[in-house]
Amino acid sequence: MRRMAVLFACLLTCTGALATSTLQPGDTPPDALGVTRDGTHLTLSSMRGKVVVVSFWATWCGYCMKELPTLANIQQVATQRHLPLQIVAVNHMESVRTFATVARNMHRILPDLLMSRDGDGSVGRPYGSDDGIPVMAMFQRDGTLVHLHVGYDESDLDGILAEINALVAQQPAAPGATQAPASP
Repeated sequence: MRRMAVLFACLLTCTGALATSTLQPGDTPPDALGVTRDGTHLTLSSMRGKVVVVSFWATWCGYCMKELPTLANIQQVATQRHLPLQIVAVNHMESVRTFATVARNMHRILPDLLMSRDGDGSVGRPYGSDDGIPVMAMFQRDGTLVHLHVGYDESDLDGILAEINALVAQQPAAPGATQAPASP
């Protein structure tokens, strides 16, 4: 019985450590956003000045596959209207072959969607992708994490769209000024 109590206490400690390692709004995240089909290493810093929305997905996640066309449509509208928005769809821990096939097929019908691959899960881990996907992270123009959604579904879509619209509508901070993060 005592062994079980010790094991349970260790499990709680480990679980707590994992939960606190997930990035929180206001944090500055790691720079890496995966690798594209053509081998380009995407970085958050290369998109500075834009609102960046990162969605971690996999082919086995039904909601993720339904969400990709929606994200592509949002990106298409932003591109047409010259809005400072970049959406990045990061494939979570699937083979190079699976990613390449899906990215090629998606590019044919959704050419505005920027796709990359996180083969070992290291890109998504700080955002909580180990706890399940989909995961969506939203960043202000300065690269600061503002919103993080882990394991959401269609019922959250209106709120997510409102968050994206609010971020895009924010005026950029004056050079040298700090911009307060939006409330989560």
